[in-house]
Amino acid sequence: MIEAVGLTKRYGAKTAVHNLSFQVRPGAVTGFLGPNGSGKSTTMRMMLGLDRPTSGHVTIGGHPYRSLPNAPRLVGALLDAKAVHGGRSARNHLLSLAQLAGIPAPRVDEVLGVVGLQDVARKRSKGFSLGMGQRLGIAAALLGDPQVLLFDEPVNGLDPEGILWVRNLMKMLAAEGRTVFVSSHLMSEMALTADHLIVIGRGQLLADMSVTDFISANSADFARVRVPDGAAGHREKLTAALTGAGGQVMPEPDGALRVTGLPLPRISDLAHGADVRLWELSPHQASLEEAYMRMTQGVVDYRSTADERAGLQQPAHNGYGAAQPPVPEAPQHNWYAPPPPGQPGERGERGGQALPLPRLPPLPRT
Repeated sequence: MIEAVGLTKRYGAKTAVHNLSFQVRPGAVTGFLGPNGSGKSTTMRMMLGLDRPTSGHVTIGGHPYRSLPNAPRLVGALLDAKAVHGGRSARNHLLSLAQLAGIPAPRVDEVLGVVGLQDVARKRSKGFSLGMGQRLGIAAALLGDPQVLLFDEPVNGLDPEGILWVRNLMKMLAAEGRTVFVSSHLMSEMALTADHLIVIGRGQLLADMSVTDFISANSADFARVRVPDGAAGHREKLTAALTGAGGQVMPEPDGALRVTGLPLPRISDLAHGADVRLWELSPHQASLEEAYMRMTQGVVDYRSTADERAGLQQPAHNGYGAAQPPVPEAPQHNWYAPPPPGQPGERGERGGQALPLPRLPPLPRT
């Protein structure tokens, strides 16, 4: 298990992570989400002992990473797939890592097969594509057969088949009881892969809950209703009937109506009573992307000026010379957009063919 307690990291006057506390439990894929600049990479670097916290601490299995005996056999990580000597072959790169950690050499060929790089194992890594580099980084993370795995953007550069392979790999590792922590900006992939989510913004915790609970807490379900094209006045009649019964009706760009506040059977009854025939009456549940965008809309530091022209951004000075949406005075349920730390109001391509995913044989423990 990974546990962060009061984790804070400052670089001079800039606070990258502020009083961050959470747990990552084994047996599940935990997604780590947040906008660019939210502190995700800094947090993962502190987990691996690459950066020292200004205050607070983070432990893996109850110990700081630097105190773990033979850490590569206990923790595997992919933070930067480019962190490879370009003159070395894929096999020699992994072999050097194995020798440093006392891992038997046959293990190198095993993980090269698992990630699908066995046919290019003796080629220099400087000629690898982005996707091949990602596969090599994943192989390095798996090398010690660790119980804890951290991945930062593991599907970057992979084709659809490779993305599916990574998704299945994450799930398999978690099903074996390992702790799997994955940072990604691909909401659609996180929705298919993650069981639990930790979301941060401006270095502070926004959410720590299951994917299902996160979507439910940060979205509003609605019904899509459509009347026959060309039915004069039917749209207006239906709108009047629905609003009269307490529903809220908004037009959709494709001509349908978005209805909230009324269950589907009630909408059907009202349409029947108004003598309006329906071509569509369907429930809609928000996606993870929609819920994530709603939660993080107040903590995004970089926006296109086109957003403001479209009315998507209300300028407000954030103390750093950039426009920023205002923080709600009273946070909604499970919705909080913290101010910048220190401000008032803060709170405490495919490279080789992917193979099936066999369980890797355990390494002898010394």
